[in-house]
Amino acid sequence: MTDLYARHRAVLPDWLALYYKDPLEITHGEGRHVWDADGRKYLDFFGGILTTMTAHALPEVTKAVTEQAGRILHSSTLYLNRPMVELAERIAQLSGIPDARVFFTTSGTEANDTALLLATTYRRSNQILAMRNSYHGRSFSAVGITGNRGWSPTSLSPLQTLYVHGGVRTRGPFAHLSDADFIAACVEDLKDLLGHTRPPAALIAEPIQGVGGFTSPPDGLYAAFRTVLREHGILWISDEVQTGWGRTGDHFWGWQAHGASGPPDILTFAKGIGNGMSIGGVVARADVMNCLDANSISTFGGTQITMAAGLANLTYLLEHDLQGNARRVGGLLIERLRAVAAPLPVVREVRGRGLMIGVELVRPGTDEANPDAASAVLEAARAGRLLVGKGGGHNTSVLRIAPPLTLTVAEAEEGAAILERALSSVQ
Repeated sequence: MTDLYARHRAVLPDWLALYYKDPLEITHGEGRHVWDADGRKYLDFFGGILTTMTAHALPEVTKAVTEQAGRILHSSTLYLNRPMVELAERIAQLSGIPDARVFFTTSGTEANDTALLLATTYRRSNQILAMRNSYHGRSFSAVGITGNRGWSPTSLSPLQTLYVHGGVRTRGPFAHLSDADFIAACVEDLKDLLGHTRPPAALIAEPIQGVGGFTSPPDGLYAAFRTVLREHGILWISDEVQTGWGRTGDHFWGWQAHGASGPPDILTFAKGIGNGMSIGGVVARADVMNCLDANSISTFGGTQITMAAGLANLTYLLEHDLQGNARRVGGLLIERLRAVAAPLPVVREVRGRGLMIGVELVRPGTDEANPDAASAVLEAARAGRLLVGKGGGHNTSVLRIAPPLTLTVAEAEEGAAILERALSSVQ
């Protein structure tokens, strides 16, 4: 492993983040488990950053990929593509957006780039509203609207971005308010902001902020925002790259927790739909999607082999009610982790929905972020044969827990017990 790490350092960028002091090479997986190059088995509570949505080596997906690979891997969007049309039909119907059109990309970053292109072209404006503590991707334009300093290496951008309150419930100037008053204060702040600027093209928001540490506003905030946005003709982009496909348990899409105002104008997705294959995409009303007046294609977006995987994965998820499993098992896991955290001053909060759970760590007796503790717990969990992630807008002090949606109750209990030992070890 030391040799592979040295080779990695020699040819890849310094800013390409790696977990662990002794980085881990994962060689194979099955179900909710993965194995490293030394044959050690781990319970996977991060799924390749929420991407292995159903299970590692899911037979239905593996079979679909193998069969499609035996026919044709790729032809580009210049030719009719049956798997792409079939997956687009299913996603359009599931999106809740009327008269929906779907465009496939290869990643969530590219999906958000496309959404920004559509919104700014449709509205003839390069101003974007984004949430503080947000993350929307790695590209130049996506970095330009990311409200998380740790993942924003430049302030240069083709867009003018204005950051809005509300994505983090338990920190910031409105944290002390009740949910209703929190929403009212954020809405008033939005109204005030819009009174000082030309009308922006869109608000882009993650219903639950992923890299930001699985933070979210009270249900209904984005519905209240939507009322204000509509008065100004501003579009709403729901970034569902991490919250989509039933992971939150209560809803298929994250925006549905704010559903009183109806679906967003634009929805972006990626990660889980491919179960490890590179799929992203955008769903939008026809008039928004069709607003571009120049030709375009996608060389790799919607390619046959990824679409076959996406179709098989989505079918499995729906037929086995994995959204329901996320609600049931995720609910048990959250309560178990809250019980674990109760006597530990290093844990500020256990939060989340379904199988999208954050454990925020602080210096005991304060609200000060504790990234050293987060790193130590990550290492201790690995030593206990559990893989988790980390994130957060306050110096990466949040453990991110997002297992495959087929997680069993026994596996949830096993993972919680390992985390209990890991958290206690750094207390």
